[in-house]
Amino acid sequence: MDKTTVIGIIVGVLAIGVGMVLKGVNVLALVNPAALIIIFLGTLAAVFISFPMNTIKNIPQLIKIIFKESNESDLKTIITMFTNLSDVVRKEGVLALETHMSEFTDTFLKSGIGLIVDGQKPEFIRDVLLEKIDAMEQRHQKGIRLFTQAGTFAPTLGVLGAVVGLIAALGHMEDVALLGKAISAAFIATLFGIFSGYVLWHPFANKLREKSKDEVQVKLVMIEGILSVANGESPLVIKDKLGSYLSTKEFDQWKLEQEEEMNA
Repeated sequence: MDKTTVIGIIVGVLAIGVGMVLKGVNVLALVNPAALIIIFLGTLAAVFISFPMNTIKNIPQLIKIIFKESNESDLKTIITMFTNLSDVVRKEGVLALETHMSEFTDTFLKSGIGLIVDGQKPEFIRDVLLEKIDAMEQRHQKGIRLFTQAGTFAPTLGVLGAVVGLIAALGHMEDVALLGKAISAAFIATLFGIFSGYVLWHPFANKLREKSKDEVQVKLVMIEGILSVANGESPLVIKDKLGSYLSTKEFDQWKLEQEEEMNA
């Protein structure tokens, strides 16, 4: 579970609720089925019109990514893995990598190691893997655009909901008390529109964007590691090369962990 997503939503809801109470507004005013329908179903309708079905059907998977903690291996683990693979190649040869293929769960990594075993040139391996990253980024962008557009639609639909509410309110001009309540209820749609747009949909798009960047970063490190192994570089060279992707503090901590493991 991605704790930051959950915490953010909870804090956002509490901020609205507590703010309403402090302003003297009854929180039960939010129980407005008409506003909920106009905003959330209206946003869904606009998204359906804007995107093809092969993008729409990925919404459940995108939601899962937003709320699920990234399962990407951390960079220190990746560096350690490539230094070990380099040691295997230097001692047993390139074909020895084939015996380690079953250990890899990442299909990108497995593909790169497979190209080494097949005897492909490093330049070809780089081109193939970069194409895979480019295709992955394009897939990610579709999900990001979907939530970005939803964040654009929702506030505008909030204005539409307020207009509809005001039209209904004008039908009660003879009753001042009822008119006041109707006008108040009319702006609940605006509240839902702005809240969902700027606390849910736009942040969801940004979370997908950040997770995409992190995944690309990991894949780029993997490419450098794969090419280093393909070129027969020593574990020490690979350690220094890939270690540049870590901060100085992380690199020093990783070196200390490695020394402790060797001395254990």
